[in-house]
Amino acid sequence: MATTDIADSAASFRRKERGGLPKFPLGIRAACLSLVILALLVGVWQLATAPAASVATTVDPEYAALVSGAAAEGQKTGFPTPADFVSTLWGQIKNPFYVHGANDQGIGIQLGYSLGRVLLGYFLAAIVAIPLGFVIGMSPLIHRALDPFIQILKPISPLAWMPLALYTIKDSSISAIFVIFICALWPMLLNTAFGVASVRKEWLNVAATLEVSPLRKAFQVILPAAAPTIMTGMRISIGIAWLVIIAAEMLVGGTGIGYFVWNEWNNLSISNILTAILLIGLTGMALDVILARAARLVAYRE
Repeated sequence: MATTDIADSAASFRRKERGGLPKFPLGIRAACLSLVILALLVGVWQLATAPAASVATTVDPEYAALVSGAAAEGQKTGFPTPADFVSTLWGQIKNPFYVHGANDQGIGIQLGYSLGRVLLGYFLAAIVAIPLGFVIGMSPLIHRALDPFIQILKPISPLAWMPLALYTIKDSSISAIFVIFICALWPMLLNTAFGVASVRKEWLNVAATLEVSPLRKAFQVILPAAAPTIMTGMRISIGIAWLVIIAAEMLVGGTGIGYFVWNEWNNLSISNILTAILLIGLTGMALDVILARAARLVAYRE
């Protein structure tokens, strides 16, 4: 009882020290801190792009050649202010699906092209990586046989495959999907193999004792146990795929949010580039949140 009284007194003293103010939940405090950080960043941005700091600059000849002389000469106001960015963002969001020709389409359409390529390449990678990862994880022989090939191919930048894809496939959109397939393959393959190989031996022994068929063992014992690790690989893969498609579309051009960014750079429309960057980040976050929630649904509970 004495110990309990001392603990209660200490807690009461701490509350009095804080002035009796209620402690807000962690989520609310984190949200408030995020808003403060955002306000600070916007404030620094505003100060850095104030009219006094935005003066006309001499155009470097190499820079003018890179972006075209006319576009370079047109850059007189420097980096856009937060107000300019918000105005451009609202204009893009207000009419995201316009079509003014093959090379002038709304940012919503361009984002849709990129998402379609990413999802197609990603699901093709999952169809290959997850079954193959199962086989590798369940067979030490196949693991040792394939490991040298995996270790050689895995570190190669996905964009290094783009010239070969363009040469053999001769279609920029399908080539971009192939690059997404390559980059999404490895995290799913390796995580699946690791998850399957890490299933507890006693569970497999019980399945063997009960003479469970291999197919049933795979779906009712191994898959539930390995599912969290597999989902981690899928989550990593979607992030890499979304990262790579932007660079791939900058290389091949035509359509997609990566092409949109590069085209706006050629037009020297920094506000449109910032708008695209924001939407790229929000889309990537949304994809990650979806897979994170899916991972929680399949989390194995003993």
